[in-house]
Amino acid sequence: MQVMANRILSSLRYVSASKHCLGLYCRWHRSISGIDASAAAADVDPIIPIMQIDHSQLLIDGKFVDAASGKTFPTFDPRTGDIIANVAEGDSEDVNRAVHAARKAFDEGPWPRMSAYERSRVIFRFADLLEKHKDEVAAIETWDSGKTYEQAANIEIPMVVRVFRYYAGWADKIHGLTVPADGPHHVQTLHEPIGVAGQIVPWNFPLLIYSWKVAPALACGNTVVLKTAEQTPLSALYVSKLFLEAGLPPGVLNIISGFGPTAGAALCSHMDVDKLAFTGSSTTGKIVLGLSAQSNLKPVTLELGGKSPFIVCKDADVDAAVEAAHTALFFNQGQCCCAGSRTFVHESIYAEFVEKAKARALKRVVGDPFKTGVEQGPQIDSVQFEKILKYIRSGIESGATLESGGQRIGSKGYYIQPTVFSDVQDNMLIAKDEIFGPVQSILKFKDLEEVIRRANATSYGLAAGVFTQSMDTANTLMRALRVGTVWINCYDVFDAAIPFGGFKMSGQGRVRGIYSLSSYLQVKAAVTSLKNPTWL
Repeated sequence: MQVMANRILSSLRYVSASKHCLGLYCRWHRSISGIDASAAAADVDPIIPIMQIDHSQLLIDGKFVDAASGKTFPTFDPRTGDIIANVAEGDSEDVNRAVHAARKAFDEGPWPRMSAYERSRVIFRFADLLEKHKDEVAAIETWDSGKTYEQAANIEIPMVVRVFRYYAGWADKIHGLTVPADGPHHVQTLHEPIGVAGQIVPWNFPLLIYSWKVAPALACGNTVVLKTAEQTPLSALYVSKLFLEAGLPPGVLNIISGFGPTAGAALCSHMDVDKLAFTGSSTTGKIVLGLSAQSNLKPVTLELGGKSPFIVCKDADVDAAVEAAHTALFFNQGQCCCAGSRTFVHESIYAEFVEKAKARALKRVVGDPFKTGVEQGPQIDSVQFEKILKYIRSGIESGATLESGGQRIGSKGYYIQPTVFSDVQDNMLIAKDEIFGPVQSILKFKDLEEVIRRANATSYGLAAGVFTQSMDTANTLMRALRVGTVWINCYDVFDAAIPFGGFKMSGQGRVRGIYSLSSYLQVKAAVTSLKNPTWL
């Protein structure tokens, strides 16, 4: 961590405050001065990195510009509630400008017309630049979202780089087929870019999900208009500057920061957007789908919420299952769509599991996410913070046993104690609703038939975890659970090549892997009459 911190300090600069630039005094030395990780506390003065926030405008047609209205909105540091920077507030007029630029770049520009190999070289160059600047990018992500710096720098940014390199490799391998058909005809299929892709990313993994959407869209030759989450606009703006440096033509990638009812709705209903990709809540997903249907019936990919079961069978390695279940729920402050938020444990090991899960939660280090050894930072904002505390109160009132946590930490920022409930019943809100916070609900089950029925008794179907030493049990659950991903004796294993998406109200379509490419391609059949078919 000493070396990592020094690299960041050497790469960032002191700047003076200006319209699009914020210079702050750095207390980074707190993270490298030998403070014991277990002593990290949320109410200690936060570390303020020396950051130059010089990309707080909209990116339209290759230039950073103010919103047409001139409006800005603040983005907040979730550790303190203080303003980091004021960002241009895009609305329908700005969306129109961005879509027009993307339309022109697609219809007249070089991107869809250059060789696929040349497109791949641009994406590879961007990945190299992103890797070069990963320290600054990770610091921006931590500052804006509250996720730990170690998570951002060591897990997420390398994964983003990997995703772009993965799809850069796909760019010149997208092709159609020659199709045998009856009669004197030559038939082939062409796989062509779909056009202008509208994309909306959430606040929990701003840059990671940016990569899941932008990388396949560009590899296929499309142009993009992406709306960031209003809570976390900074990292997408910063890295999109790197895309321009990599040689991406103007108008191919446009970034709009703004709010859902204005900028988001305008993008969803725009008649010149050919395809839409959204990640967020299931409630908002319904709105997105409706706006698309009411406009031009553009195809929509949705990656939505979840209430994922984590099933611990009677033959499981309890210690390994406790640690995996802990990570499955508490990772990223519990703000994961695929969080293992219903922990089903077999009755024969239930008491042991609960005690060990409680002990692990009590050891979890919560504090300033820039500090070494901190496992959990603040929740994203006051709205999410209050929502989580409300669910905790609901769990207590409905009769679940509060084993640990349940309170806020510190006097400022949005920190919540890692919370564990036992004796949770299926009809309790904490077992039914997506809490999106550090609240683990542990439920008891007797046999496989019962746990399959209960695990599937939800409107969601995003993911599931299974811990067992029996291949028969693993195979039974793998096939019986109605979810898009099943992790067996592991959880949250992600890779650029592994498709991700949900059943039921957890979404439609898939992101990542080869399956994502089909969302950004049109299939065209070309049929040619043969003048002299006698050789067929």
